[in-house]
Amino acid sequence: MKTLYITGGRVIDPSRNYDQTADLLIEDGIIKKVEKGMKPPSDAEVIDADGLVVTPGLVDMHVHLRDPGQEYKEDINSGTRAAAAGGFTSVAAMPNTDPVTDDPSMIRYAFDKAANTPARVYPMGAVTRGQEGKELAELGRMKKAGAVAFSDDGKPVVDGMMMRNAMQYAMGLDALVIVHEEDPALAARGMMHEGTVSSVLGLKGIPSAAEEAMLARDLLILKITGGKMHVAHVSTAGSVEMLRRAKKEGLNVTAEVTPHHLLLTDRMVKNSGYSTNTKVNPPLRAERDRQALWEGLLDGTIDAIASDHAPHHPDDKDMEYDFAPFGIAGLETTLPLMLDEVNSERVKEFTLPVLVDRLSTGPARILQLDSGTLKEGSTADLTILDLNRSYIVDPDSWHSKSRNTPFAGRRLLGAPVYTIVGGRVTMKEGVLTE
Repeated sequence: MKTLYITGGRVIDPSRNYDQTADLLIEDGIIKKVEKGMKPPSDAEVIDADGLVVTPGLVDMHVHLRDPGQEYKEDINSGTRAAAAGGFTSVAAMPNTDPVTDDPSMIRYAFDKAANTPARVYPMGAVTRGQEGKELAELGRMKKAGAVAFSDDGKPVVDGMMMRNAMQYAMGLDALVIVHEEDPALAARGMMHEGTVSSVLGLKGIPSAAEEAMLARDLLILKITGGKMHVAHVSTAGSVEMLRRAKKEGLNVTAEVTPHHLLLTDRMVKNSGYSTNTKVNPPLRAERDRQALWEGLLDGTIDAIASDHAPHHPDDKDMEYDFAPFGIAGLETTLPLMLDEVNSERVKEFTLPVLVDRLSTGPARILQLDSGTLKEGSTADLTILDLNRSYIVDPDSWHSKSRNTPFAGRRLLGAPVYTIVGGRVTMKEGVLTE
């Protein structure tokens, strides 16, 4: 493996509150030194990072790779290529595959298929067998096989006792349960956020209470059982406030938010002319919810930004709004969208160190990964950013098989220019190298 020497970049490492110009020496896939003015070894490959930003490798902790079973939408190879192109060194794969990832053989399948891909894949296991909510899946054996968390994402665990049993069992394994908060009865057949816009458009709405009622229940269960819980794709102001109170009470709960919930509202459904690329679950909410999500992200109530990359074949989205599947593809847009927000200073407190923490250090900490840091001796997973690089969202150029995005055509400022995984350069100047 080549020795890498990265020189002259602004190095941001939230794990150590480090933010200064420095050089990095990488040998055998490990970060050996981080300091200013080092002399590079004669055999080193030199990356000139002058004017660029060097960060711990980005971690997307909520990705649907559709593999196995729906490879026409995405597969592990195409998904990790999209991840590397988007600046992500690692992705955590949700278990709602076909068949569902609910036993150790499926965990091993994901690891085996991702062995030589341009980004790391960390598979999750289902909480219940087949994600049917009737009996617990093989949590212990999946954890031993390498599952980084357990979730029935895409479906809520409706039975309260089942969730309590899952939380208690997971606590004994020191395992994380990731919850999809949605009361099916309240959300039934809903297409978008329930509010003024849904009434005007004549589309059945999904009320905020559908998320908040289930979150309230699960926070109470967490209080009874102990353990640790992570809340996927938070979308409402009420959820943010409940999470804020829960953290103050000392509950071990973390949460994530998606770029689309931070940047868009339900009005986008109307303004897009019913584009099915605005159909996502949880739905795009009202402006007050969007503002509350930003507040929660900035005050630490929300710990991570995740894409909830949900790829679909174009034919699946090319139908009436009522019948199209939920989901937005986000691996190749998440970082540019967020860098554009930093550059614009529309949200003053949203600085580059905050972004790096929520896209790298935070997710790695939640999933207990050996990444999210640039400390000496750590695995050399890095992302290098160019804050001045223009990026146009062009789905036709994506490495993902999917094209479903409401951001197509947007011109953004800021993009990844290098993705480095274990000391291997897997993306350079927007081109995948392996």
